[in-house]
Amino acid sequence: MKNIIDTELSNFKLRFAQPCDTSLILEFIRELAEYEKMLPEVIATEEVLRESLFERKIAEVIIGEMQNLPVCFALFFYNFSTFLGKPGIYLEDLFVKPKMRGKGIGKIMLSFLAKLTIERKCGRLEWWCLDWNEPSINFYKHLGATPMNDWTVYRVCDEELHKLANEFKQ
Repeated sequence: MKNIIDTELSNFKLRFAQPCDTSLILEFIRELAEYEKMLPEVIATEEVLRESLFERKIAEVIIGEMQNLPVCFALFFYNFSTFLGKPGIYLEDLFVKPKMRGKGIGKIMLSFLAKLTIERKCGRLEWWCLDWNEPSINFYKHLGATPMNDWTVYRVCDEELHKLANEFKQ
């Protein structure tokens, strides 16, 4: 796939992020965290992101540019469905700068990710959304996404993660 991807929206193009985009990606992450009222939780650094995204290749990032200026990003990675026997794409973050919302950019980003999901022979495209984020919930439902109401997300991190890891004995 070529690095610059034209879209149906005039002057809006997509591209896969490169190592030189690391500071831009961190800026987008901070803007998203501020919108979600979670900025104090962002401890990522450029060094950590560069290693994770471009050296270890744990996740990928798509940058959306309007007239060559970055206006949105999507960070995603593979998960796996044992029931399908196939990988899926998990969208960790999608953020469109507030002044650029309502122009169809979010839909283009999700449509591109859906196309990528199919091209890469994945079985599904998934993401989480905060319960209070009604504009996004309505947008996702309008696109045909369905909430997974029967599932609860669990997380182990920080001290609890270390405690659990220390429980493993060989």
